[in-house]
Amino acid sequence: MPEQLNAQLRTDFGKGAARRIRRDDLIPAVLYAKGDDPIHLTLPGHDTFLIIKDNVNALINVTYDGGKSLALVKDIQRNAVKRTIEHIDLVMVTRDQKVQVDVPVTITGESAPGTITLVEMVSMTVTAPVIDIPEVIEVSVEGLEDGTVVRFEDLTLPDDVEADYEVDQPIVIVEIPRIDESDLETPAAEDEGAEGEDAGDAAAEEGSEDAEDGAEG
Repeated sequence: MPEQLNAQLRTDFGKGAARRIRRDDLIPAVLYAKGDDPIHLTLPGHDTFLIIKDNVNALINVTYDGGKSLALVKDIQRNAVKRTIEHIDLVMVTRDQKVQVDVPVTITGESAPGTITLVEMVSMTVTAPVIDIPEVIEVSVEGLEDGTVVRFEDLTLPDDVEADYEVDQPIVIVEIPRIDESDLETPAAEDEGAEGEDAGDAAAEEGSEDAEDGAEG
């Protein structure tokens, strides 16, 4: 089921207008349609955040003055520091349409004791019907041993979802953490250096005492 979002048509443009919109907890947005002029909107900030926070590919039923459109998020611009949403681009779609989107890869399960999981792909580009876009691509590492590599050919994608990767493309690697021997040698080298400094300091102190004794003599 599409998410519902009530928007308003936007007539004010520019950076100043955008700042005023955001101060009112609204988000400037543009709705693009193939062959038509873009529609400038303001979206309710909180409702929009709730829809896309867990699923950026959510199908959205956008209603606005004089219109209604089925849409997907095309792009999100965020504040570089606060990470708040500053602008959203939407694209109109139809229910019978297939689209290409990036879907996050999620790891499930626990690998064998003492191992770690290295994620080689954090997302996958897939083609899917707009009404059946997966929220995530799940990869199970339950019980996998050291040296196991989960490749693209090992995945089972949802029905009607396609992805174009080499069959041997690594998705996840399970391994035992390796200790870098150079890290182990560093403290010893530092200790030796410290001992050398201590010996040098002691020699300097002895030389100073001898000099003082000579002066007194």
